[in-house]
Amino acid sequence: MLNKASEKRAGGAVILENEHIMAQKHSNETVDEFKPRKLFSYPKYWAECFDTAPYLPMSRAEMDALGWDSCDIIIVTADAYVDHPSFGMAVVGRLLEAQGFRVGIIAQPEWDSAEPFKQLGKPNLFFGVTGGNMDSLINRYTADLRLRNDDAYTPHAEAGKRPDRSVIVYSQRCREAYYDTPIVIGGIEASLRRIAQYDYWTDAVRRSVLIDSNADILLYGNSERALVEVAHAIANGRQVKELWQTRGAAVVLKELPKGWTEIDSTRIDWPSKIDAIPNPYDFHDREPDAEAAANAENAVNAGSDSTQAIKIIPMPLQRKEKYDAKTTYIRLPSYSKVVNDPALYAHASRVLHQEANPYNAKTLVQRHDTLEVWVNPPPIPLETDEMDWVFSFDYKRRPHPAYGDARIPAYDMIKTSVNIMRGCFGGCTFCSITEHEGRIIQSRSEESILSEIEKIRDMVPGFTGTISDLGGPTANMYKLNCKSPAIQKTCKRLSCVYPSICKHLETDHKPTTELYRKARAIPGVKRVAIASGLRYDLALKDPEYIEELVSHHVGGYLKIAPEHSEDKTLAKMMKPSISAYDEFKRLFDKFSKKAGKEQYLIPYFIAAHPGSDDEDMLNLSLWLKERKFKPDQVQTFYPSPMALATAMYYSERNPLEKVRYKSDKVNVSKNLEQRRLQKAFLRYHDEKNWPMLRTALTKLGRTDLIGNEEKHLVPHEKPKGRPVTRGKPARGGRGKSTGQAARARR
Repeated sequence: MLNKASEKRAGGAVILENEHIMAQKHSNETVDEFKPRKLFSYPKYWAECFDTAPYLPMSRAEMDALGWDSCDIIIVTADAYVDHPSFGMAVVGRLLEAQGFRVGIIAQPEWDSAEPFKQLGKPNLFFGVTGGNMDSLINRYTADLRLRNDDAYTPHAEAGKRPDRSVIVYSQRCREAYYDTPIVIGGIEASLRRIAQYDYWTDAVRRSVLIDSNADILLYGNSERALVEVAHAIANGRQVKELWQTRGAAVVLKELPKGWTEIDSTRIDWPSKIDAIPNPYDFHDREPDAEAAANAENAVNAGSDSTQAIKIIPMPLQRKEKYDAKTTYIRLPSYSKVVNDPALYAHASRVLHQEANPYNAKTLVQRHDTLEVWVNPPPIPLETDEMDWVFSFDYKRRPHPAYGDARIPAYDMIKTSVNIMRGCFGGCTFCSITEHEGRIIQSRSEESILSEIEKIRDMVPGFTGTISDLGGPTANMYKLNCKSPAIQKTCKRLSCVYPSICKHLETDHKPTTELYRKARAIPGVKRVAIASGLRYDLALKDPEYIEELVSHHVGGYLKIAPEHSEDKTLAKMMKPSISAYDEFKRLFDKFSKKAGKEQYLIPYFIAAHPGSDDEDMLNLSLWLKERKFKPDQVQTFYPSPMALATAMYYSERNPLEKVRYKSDKVNVSKNLEQRRLQKAFLRYHDEKNWPMLRTALTKLGRTDLIGNEEKHLVPHEKPKGRPVTRGKPARGGRGKSTGQAARARR
């Protein structure tokens, strides 16, 4: 437990005093940080004697039935509690239960007072707070900032059952309920807000969620490893402030540790000549020359970013200096700077994404007023036996009985789907999966996956014989990793498949193909669908996989996402050329014909993505018309926290390149009319959009595309004669796939 008397707080966060952060390392910590302790190797907590709960309790009555006088850990979540491995609270709860802890769930509590947060009593160890499987703001608002009228993660799809910024609100109520109880925050909402981040909903840069939430520690990404370490440490009597070096964790410090080296990355316009910076804490008899002294002052006293590190290295010199990576951190531009300087924000985003490989990432530090947000390197990915163990728990695979017969749409979408892997090395700039789950693929064993399919067959009520998805963040990255562990540990590429597929990447889809074949051969399984997003440029490396997919796992339509047709915009997305789509379509049609099936590709596209101008959208519209696609539902770019494309959107600069104040600006559609126009180009066939498109085509000098013939994009204002038919509309929509709707992004 935290010692309330010795604890200091400021700005709503626990401040870790310097005298505490030099505490001795945990006695159970392994010597090699890259070979951490296995999840299942920890001695179980004494409460294991209570055995496994049918469902994690949501009420005092359930606790009494289990013989519990209290909970060791209470998870507060913005989603309804579904005991299924695609729901974060279930995975985290069952993981902690497997460590011997008594875990309770408070799901979707009222948040106008602290009373609902007392319903299970005071937890003995800590509160765990998550916003659920989706960010609460993305869950509640459309890309046009309109309130959604439903919530897929709530009984009866009822809207309004979670607050905006759920992690902040819930954490504050937990603090009100039991002030001295530690609060651990995690999940995708907290993960993507671990440093200062652009907030689309207020059009401003916000502070780290650690400070606003009043939490003690933030665990980002798929946090099983960090969570187990933290839980056992607290259970063994350690204070949260002693856990400041936990991988995959972020904390707030009042003072930085002595003896560390700082790489100063607080500016983007270092002078062309950078002299070595003297140690500001060493004193010499002779005065340094004036230029060196000026550089030292600039580096050490850059705004409010002065530190107490023993050695400071300007970012341009980091490759020329010798330092111990284990005691080196990178100083990002401070909150006060990025909130006022979009170029520095883009630079900070670039640095954060470059420090994403758990095997070579450095600690990041960002000052928030007088406090330091300290972000440790990402956790070491789970190995296959650990992944199998996490998915082997006694999940009931259905909602908690407290919900009765209420329908929870997200559960309906994923109840017969199987998560076979985690992570994504695609690096698409508009997506936050990589920032949350990492680029290294973590795969389950074939035996574990097939066993889960059998559980679905035997346990899910009304199972009809269809497995709705075998996938994850992507459908076809299962067991695809770097061929060279040595290269993987030094690589800093943002994507393994852009601008081209890395020669060191394993591209053989045979493990996936064999898995599909064995899955559809299980007695009682009639069909195995693949609904997760397909990386088709990667699939082109293995035509046998495409044939298996097309012949047996496509139910007439396959959704894929080229996202755009123009290379200039695709480069900002880090997506392959549209020619890769054309090649995939050729093979898709070939294998569909061979299988004797009439099947269609349904391509998805994004409007108003940074870098896309009206001319690009016009060309995309013409591409769609030429192929007789008439999309019903299209996606407008949604600036999610921490994504690289969001940094482009806010800063109008490209963080995929070295940021400079004089860098060319990225075209960004920010106002509502611009965004609506780009969306209208995707729905050129909708007569509601024709007036807007006529005006835009006139401005672009393309009035030749206005008319009533097949060659025209939109008709004249008063078309004469019979309307021209422009092909069949594409079926389907951009909605969540069954495989992606409820992926547990812990």
